[in-house]
Amino acid sequence: MSDQSLKIVAEARSWIGTPYVHQASTKAAGADCLGLLRGVWRAVLGPEPEKAPAYSRDWSEPQGEERLWAAALRHLVPKEIDDDAPGDVLLFRMRSGSVAKHLGIAGSVAVNSSFIHAYSYHGVLESPLSMPWRRRVVARFQFPEEAT
Repeated sequence: MSDQSLKIVAEARSWIGTPYVHQASTKAAGADCLGLLRGVWRAVLGPEPEKAPAYSRDWSEPQGEERLWAAALRHLVPKEIDDDAPGDVLLFRMRSGSVAKHLGIAGSVAVNSSFIHAYSYHGVLESPLSMPWRRRVVARFQFPEEAT
């Protein structure tokens, strides 16, 4: 595991216990899934590459726009879906036919795969990457070596 991957996983885990707050990105005070990613980016890479626009909980589902995926493509490095490594950003489609609107950061891979994410009513936690979660993963990215 690279030094950067170690830093990403350690930083993401340091957010565990942060309450879920829609559109927030402050460790210990509140974060949603994008806010967790934004906070980890700031801690590991520095200033965010773009200001996150206001977004609703449905993540542009009524319009059918893949806004979260498009933003990931602008700032993260795409990977093959099965090329798993700690620190990867996982993008999830919560229902078949809907837009991808949840993301997390891989914590452990292989036998005890897990990911760190902010989840409504639960806050930031590390969950097993069980089959119900795994089958929802539609894209995998890694953080760039340097901020874009």
